[in-house]
Amino acid sequence: MTDKVMIGLIQAANDIHGDEPVEVHKKKAIEKHVDLIRKAKEKSAQIICLQEIFYGPYFCAEQKTKWYDAAEEVPNGPTVKLFQELAKELSVVLILPIYEREGIATYYNTAAVIDADGSYLGKYRKNHIPHVAAGEEGCGFWEKYYFKPGNLGYQVFDTAYAKIGVYICYDRHFPEGARLLGLKGAEIVFNPSATVAGTSEYLWKLEQPAHAVANGYYIAAVNRVGTEAPWNMGEFYGQSYLADPKGNFVVMASRDKDEVIVGEMDRKLIREVRDAWQFYRDRRPETYKEMTALLP
Repeated sequence: MTDKVMIGLIQAANDIHGDEPVEVHKKKAIEKHVDLIRKAKEKSAQIICLQEIFYGPYFCAEQKTKWYDAAEEVPNGPTVKLFQELAKELSVVLILPIYEREGIATYYNTAAVIDADGSYLGKYRKNHIPHVAAGEEGCGFWEKYYFKPGNLGYQVFDTAYAKIGVYICYDRHFPEGARLLGLKGAEIVFNPSATVAGTSEYLWKLEQPAHAVANGYYIAAVNRVGTEAPWNMGEFYGQSYLADPKGNFVVMASRDKDEVIVGEMDRKLIREVRDAWQFYRDRRPETYKEMTALLP
């Protein structure tokens, strides 16, 4: 492995009205993102992350059984298989966030990790599931209607180019998993998201760079753009970025455009920061037992 790795992040608007059939959404979005992944490769990206549930709208704005049909098995569903072929062709690592169905009717918000040779390395299931109102007319982040909490813990995947961790959207508000990913050796953590302007926007550029500093790794945050009809629950404000272990923004996308950005991850900087700030050496896990107790 070389010290420098090129990280590609893709943010995009959903181009199809939410009333259209699920299969129409998936077809158009997959076609669009295949093209965007190729553009990221042309910009020398080696690891590429897509946005949360990339192959359709953020359907959690409403509560309808229609969207259960968007779920697929991971890794045996057609979308993962297709992107395994693409990863192998381009020699890129892909973080592929999709809607997962396990068994007959158990659903998770999941990201599959595909290595540069096309092999499936594993998956992360979103652990923290929000259920809060947003916008008007009953819209919200109604995720408990669609997803069970993750049950696979906080894994680190040893890819061809780097050791990576995955968090998904709402997970970013919880520092515990972010620390565990660092303890398990993550050099970079990806957070594919779907988040709109409003209460949490001011945290977008605050929380995750803080995770990068506290844990001595890079953070790659991805957010979609635009508004999505018929819900119009708010503007997905983009601004996908790569932040380094000092909390600096390496590269950042626009607020409102489909965009492919590529930034450099440098292991030398990770080592430099960890040598200077010995947070892992000086942590006191024996004093943190109350963290897992049921306190008031």
